[in-house]
Amino acid sequence: MWNEIWRILLMIFGSVIFMYMIFVIFFYLIMFIISAFQLRKQYQLNDEEPYDDLLKFSYSAPVSILVPAYNESAGIIGSIRSLLSIHYREYEVIVVNDGSSDDTLEKLLKEFDLVKVRHIIRKQLETKEVKNVYRSRLYDYLYVVDKENGGKSDALNAGINLSHYPYFCSIDGDSVLERDAFLKVMKPIIDSNGEVIASGGSVRIANGCTIENGAIVSVRLDTKPIVVMQVIEYLRAFLMGRIGLSHHNLLLIVSGAFGVFSKKWVIEAGGYSHTVGEDMELVVRLHRLIKKRKTKNKIVYIPDPVCWTEAPDEIKYLRRQRNRWHRGLLDSLWKHKDMIFNPKYGSIGMISMPYFVFIELLGPIMELLGYLFIIASLFIGGVFLEFAYVLFLLMVLYGSLYSMAAVLLEEWSLRKFPKVSDVAVLFFFSLTESFWYRPLTVLWRCQGFIDGLRNKKGWGEMQRKGVSQ
Repeated sequence: MWNEIWRILLMIFGSVIFMYMIFVIFFYLIMFIISAFQLRKQYQLNDEEPYDDLLKFSYSAPVSILVPAYNESAGIIGSIRSLLSIHYREYEVIVVNDGSSDDTLEKLLKEFDLVKVRHIIRKQLETKEVKNVYRSRLYDYLYVVDKENGGKSDALNAGINLSHYPYFCSIDGDSVLERDAFLKVMKPIIDSNGEVIASGGSVRIANGCTIENGAIVSVRLDTKPIVVMQVIEYLRAFLMGRIGLSHHNLLLIVSGAFGVFSKKWVIEAGGYSHTVGEDMELVVRLHRLIKKRKTKNKIVYIPDPVCWTEAPDEIKYLRRQRNRWHRGLLDSLWKHKDMIFNPKYGSIGMISMPYFVFIELLGPIMELLGYLFIIASLFIGGVFLEFAYVLFLLMVLYGSLYSMAAVLLEEWSLRKFPKVSDVAVLFFFSLTESFWYRPLTVLWRCQGFIDGLRNKKGWGEMQRKGVSQ
């Protein structure tokens, strides 16, 4: 009797996972169709909007570029050089040294001939103490702020306090921008006459690329499988996920590696909060503020402008990164749990927040349970084994095939990888994702969920090797 009850419960358990996977696959299918339609509409497989036309938009919206840096000695010089040579008419670069324990500050002082200046800082946001402000004698629009360590959020808030312009962009200290990235990411803000209050671009993996003096010379794949899988992950997250969400103003994440914000709106929202998911948490607060004001302001994602960043190439550092990302997701959703299924917040409360809860946050847990069910079915046999086969095929469809679809979108639209062999490698690794890489990330994200429940703090030590020569 008890054996039969146990088998019935196990079948119900498997059915729940099965229905969940069907729902997720259907949801991502809709996202894929929307993304493909939007990419075709934007690009039409040719350059309907010439690059020269973008230049005329650059004069009216000066930007402060904020670069929070903590122990970024390996790549900080190349990153800053890429920012000093971007195609944009009026901007300033503010590097915030957040109490680095390595020689990040010393390298900056020497490379850019920085001198200490007296600078009045409007303390619109509370931060740790600012020790000194430096300005370059080579580039008068380059500033470096040296402050006590307070974390990335605190560094960004300090940069906002020092900034002079109405818009600011947050850039990671290990990132390199394409020359025309700002022209493209600022275009929707300028076109909308203030309706768009934040705009995010794409982030790509720089490992394997040739970068000299802060400029992308050639785009190539890294030879390490773990890095190739991250390239595919980024394509899937940006080209499929964010395009679909942005189209309906449902975007809750503007990447901390490359995003432009209205300074006025961010200050009114309270600046960056001290959490490991500061980029998402700020965007959610901005959506909350939009609903409070009852305005039609938007937060958008633009796939074309690209920021290249260094990815972890060792398992232990990738594990820490994914753990941190999931803790940040949990923290952001928990802080704004009152918005979930709350009609007061419109489509954000009824669609976007539930999506991030039930698919992004709880998805790894459901996948892990699915793997456990499949393993258990191998021992039980019978109808459970057949059910397990179907469930595994669904998980492969959810993982590998949608990743292949993201690679297809990349080749169909942006075409950042010029070599056919690189695209072939991406397709091959997409097929293998469900068999090794995805189970690993599921475990790491589940651990991040548990650590988030335990209120674990901190980023964890990360390794920077530098991608610029």
